[in-house]
Amino acid sequence: MKITLHIWRQDSPQAKGVFKRYQLDNVSTHMSFLEMLDVLNEKLVSQKEEPVVFEHDCREGICGCCGLMINGQAHGPDHETTACQLHMRKFKEGDHIWIEPWRAGAFPVLRDLMVDRTALDRIMQAGGFVSVNTGNAPEANANAISKRNADDSFDAATCIGCGACVASCKNASAMLFVSAKVSQFALLPQGQPERNARVENMIAQMDKEGFGGCTNTNECEAACPAGISVDNIARLNREFIAATLSSKD
Repeated sequence: MKITLHIWRQDSPQAKGVFKRYQLDNVSTHMSFLEMLDVLNEKLVSQKEEPVVFEHDCREGICGCCGLMINGQAHGPDHETTACQLHMRKFKEGDHIWIEPWRAGAFPVLRDLMVDRTALDRIMQAGGFVSVNTGNAPEANANAISKRNADDSFDAATCIGCGACVASCKNASAMLFVSAKVSQFALLPQGQPERNARVENMIAQMDKEGFGGCTNTNECEAACPAGISVDNIARLNREFIAATLSSKD
């Protein structure tokens, strides 16, 4: 099929970006979205033009690198799908596709479709880990954990840190990301020793990075390729209030 691409091109963080138009013919519906971009880049290189810069790694929907706004939607029109797992069969002959990077003050554009998402790494460094010596993995039934807590912790841990929640939020809030990382530890025995410090440190770092506040529009959940629930945001708020009250005692 034939499609028209409108792609954000920006040479550097300081440069002024602009949308550029490209035509592609004979696009296979079996291609992934990134394979389609590969074909475009091969065409650009053959024409002695600069290829489009975009992030990718595993191309299996695991690493979270392939963050793109596609026709105004984070990762595109498919539900709970990363851009690398989005296939061109979701589009039709003659479509115009607008592709741009994540739009958030905490995610400065490096070049073209690639942004700096190290702000999420710094939030993780602030408290998204267990530093106490937990020893070897215990026998599965040694610690009694309710089925609900185990399931909720596992679901939160499926967050791939792609930043789609930030890009889709009108306030560029990172609350869904932070709440997932807090929840996965708060629900398990291994996360209890640092429970209060973790949530306080991660929220403080989130604010320091310049992410916006949550206004409960739930667009983050709709855009999340891992289907992380906004229930985690409610848990994050409860954890933060409890930690704040505890620190005042």
